[in-house]
Amino acid sequence: MPTIDEAYKEAYALAKPYGVMAMDLRILLMHDEGLHEQIDVLFYKEREMKNYDLFKEQVQKLIKGEPVEYILGEADFLGNPIKINENVLIPRSETEELVSGISERIDNYYDPRNYLVCADIGTGSGCISIGLRQSFSNWLLVASDISPKALEVAKENFERYNIRAQVLEGDALAPYIENNINLDIIVSNPPYILNKEDAQASVRDYEPASALWLDKEHSVYESIFRDYKKVKKGSLFMAFEISPDLEMWLEDLMKKYLEDYSYEFAKDLNGFTRFLYIFLK
Repeated sequence: MPTIDEAYKEAYALAKPYGVMAMDLRILLMHDEGLHEQIDVLFYKEREMKNYDLFKEQVQKLIKGEPVEYILGEADFLGNPIKINENVLIPRSETEELVSGISERIDNYYDPRNYLVCADIGTGSGCISIGLRQSFSNWLLVASDISPKALEVAKENFERYNIRAQVLEGDALAPYIENNINLDIIVSNPPYILNKEDAQASVRDYEPASALWLDKEHSVYESIFRDYKKVKKGSLFMAFEISPDLEMWLEDLMKKYLEDYSYEFAKDLNGFTRFLYIFLK
């Protein structure tokens, strides 16, 4: 068997012309060889490969464009390994920023130590609920998704991290209304990509379409804005991940449906408008 270094160099020479990143190769080696960090691929480069055949198969998948997270069935979110598959989006750094943004703002409106009821709409893998639970142990989490297959993934991740969350199947606020659940907080990372050409090929080809593409005639944003009064028991805080080109459209929707509200658009670390925070009195 080749050493880790030999396998890495061989794979890099093979995969580089196809746009495969060196980091993805190191991530595969780290997982396949039972290493703890990417830097260990360098530290243990003279070690003989234990899973060379598996690594070669995975490199072929990378060459075809499959994201490394789907190959491994796992992604990192705020330091937590999250199980994923083709039924859920790959958690990204922007969604980590959404969780952080909620943490930074919530005490402007509530005592976050209280038993606040928080809806995670379009939960997917459940990563947002898991991230929020790390900071707010008293919150009553309710996670929903239109996809039953996505909810199965979320349930596995909740069990893994001992997250107590009610799980509901349905679109936007419909399952909350049906179950007479009043909310203090709504968090959502809904479909928000307008143009498929704007997405990377690996996103278009591998991630679930129902979680990606925005139909302005049937959007989660509008459904929530239209129905929020049916779940509002007092004040209500909303946090959304958005696309930068939706700002004016969302302002028009807020004017159409919301009452007695304030809002803030916030940028991500790359300088793009990525988040919308709303407070309704």
